[in-house]
Amino acid sequence: MTARDRPVPWWSAIAGVVAGLVLVAVAQLVSLAFSSSSAPFVAVGGGFIDIIPPWVKDLAIGLFGTKDKLVLFASMITVYVLLTGLNGALGARRPRIAAGVQAGLGLFAAIVVLTRADTSAADALPTVAGTVAAVPLLVVMLRAVRPGSTETTWNRRRALVGIGALGVGAIAAAAIARGVTASRELARRAAQYVLPDPVASAEPIPEDAQVDLEGMPPYVTPNADFYRIDTALAVPRVDPTSWQLRIHGLVDHELTLSFEELLAEPMITRHVTLACVSNPVGGELAGNATWLGVPVRDLLERVGIQDGADMVLSRSIDGFTASTPLEALTDARDSLVAVGMNGQPLPQQHGYPVRMVVPGLYGYVSATKWLTELKVTRFADDVAYWSTRGWSERGPIKIASRIDVPRSSQSLTPDGAGAVMLGGTAWAQQRGIAAVEVRIDDGDWREADLGAEVTEDTWVQWSLRWEDAAPGDHTATVRATDGEGEVQTDEQAPPAPNGASGWHRIDITVE
Repeated sequence: MTARDRPVPWWSAIAGVVAGLVLVAVAQLVSLAFSSSSAPFVAVGGGFIDIIPPWVKDLAIGLFGTKDKLVLFASMITVYVLLTGLNGALGARRPRIAAGVQAGLGLFAAIVVLTRADTSAADALPTVAGTVAAVPLLVVMLRAVRPGSTETTWNRRRALVGIGALGVGAIAAAAIARGVTASRELARRAAQYVLPDPVASAEPIPEDAQVDLEGMPPYVTPNADFYRIDTALAVPRVDPTSWQLRIHGLVDHELTLSFEELLAEPMITRHVTLACVSNPVGGELAGNATWLGVPVRDLLERVGIQDGADMVLSRSIDGFTASTPLEALTDARDSLVAVGMNGQPLPQQHGYPVRMVVPGLYGYVSATKWLTELKVTRFADDVAYWSTRGWSERGPIKIASRIDVPRSSQSLTPDGAGAVMLGGTAWAQQRGIAAVEVRIDDGDWREADLGAEVTEDTWVQWSLRWEDAAPGDHTATVRATDGEGEVQTDEQAPPAPNGASGWHRIDITVE
C-alpha cells in the first residue's frame, strides 16, 4: 500500500464519533415512546450512580452541588466520544472489528437498560434501533474516508461533508428529542388536575418571618429554586392515570390507591423545611416549602400495623428506596404523602405526581420522590438504597446554621454609624430554634435577632447589626441553639454517614 493509499486515522476517528452519535440520537428519539430510562445514556449513567462509592457522590455534590448530574452527563459524553473516536481510528485498518466494537457498545447499553427498576424488555428497543442504524453506517463511512475509495478529491470531500452533516444531524436529533420530552411534559402539566382544598391549612406566615436584608434567601423557597439531590439521572415520566400507591407488609389489610382515590383523601397543608444529608456546613442543600398531602399516619391506621414493625420502606418508581423509622410516620408530626408544593402540583423534578415529606429526617431516609410503594417492615429484615452504602439507617436532622449575608470573602461598607449587617438561616426540625449567636474574630458571642418562627419544622432567619465594625479583614462564625436548649456543636464532621456538623465560618473585609 502506498502512502497515498494508507487510511488516515483521524478521518476514520471522526466517522467513529459520528456513528456513535447516530446510535444515541436514534435511541433518544425512539425512547420517547418508552420510559425515561430506556435512553442508553440515562440507563448507563443511572447504573454508574448505583455502583459508585458514597464518598464519590459526596465529592461530586461538594464540588458541583445540584449541577452534579449535568457534570456526569458531560463526563459520559466526553468518554463516549473518546471511545467511539478510538474505535473509528481502529476501523481505518480493521473495519470489521470496529463494527463489532460498535455493536458491543450498543449491546452493553441495552443490557444496562434492562437492569433498571422502571424498565421492561421493550425498553431495550431504542438502544437496539440505534445500534442497528449505527453499525452499518460506520462501515459505510469508514469505506468513504479511505483514500482510493472515491474516484476524485471532489467525491471524497463530499463524503466528508456528508459525514459532518450526519454528525450535526445526530446532535440536532438528540436535542430535538430532549425538547419534545420537555414540551410534552409541559403540555401534560398544563392539563393537570386541580389541587383539592385541604381540610386543615398551614398557619399563615407572618411578614417578620422574612428578614429584610438584601441578599437573604426568601423564607419560602420557590419551586424552581428548591434544591434537587436524588439518584435519578433523568426525571422519571410518571402517568398519573395509571399510577398506584401500594401499602403492604406487616399490616392487617393491604391497600392500593389510584391517584384519583388519593386526591379524594382528606388533605392538609404544612410548612416543612427539608435538608439533604449531603449538605456541607454552611451549604445550600436545604429548602422551605408549603406542602399539600395526606398524613401518612392516617393511611397506616387504615391498614393496621402489626406488632414488631419498626420501619416503613418507601419505594420510588425508579427503584430508589428509603428506610423511615415507623414512629416518624405515626407520631404527632405531620409526615405527608404529598401531591402539592407551594400551591402547585408537584414539579416533575420534585416527585410528580406523589412524594414523601417527613419533618425532622434527612431526605435519604424519608423524602422518596415518584412514590409507588410503602412497605411496613423491620430494620432487621429490609435495607434501603443508602443503608447498603455505608449510611446510617436513621437520619435525624442535626442543628444547622449558616451565614447568608455577606458571602464569604465579600467586602462590606459600614453605614453612617459605622455598622454592618449580617444575616442567615438556622434550622432544627422537630425542636425549633431558640437562639442564634455570632462571633466576630475571636471575640464574645453576640445574640442575633430572630425572625418569627412559623413552626418547629421550618427554618428561622436571623440578623445581626455589627456596631463599630473596624476596617480590615475579619472572620464571622455562627452557631444556633435549638428549642430544647442544645447548642450546635463545633465538632467538625463530614456528611457521611449521618450528616455534617460544625460551625459555619466566613472571611469578610470591612472597607
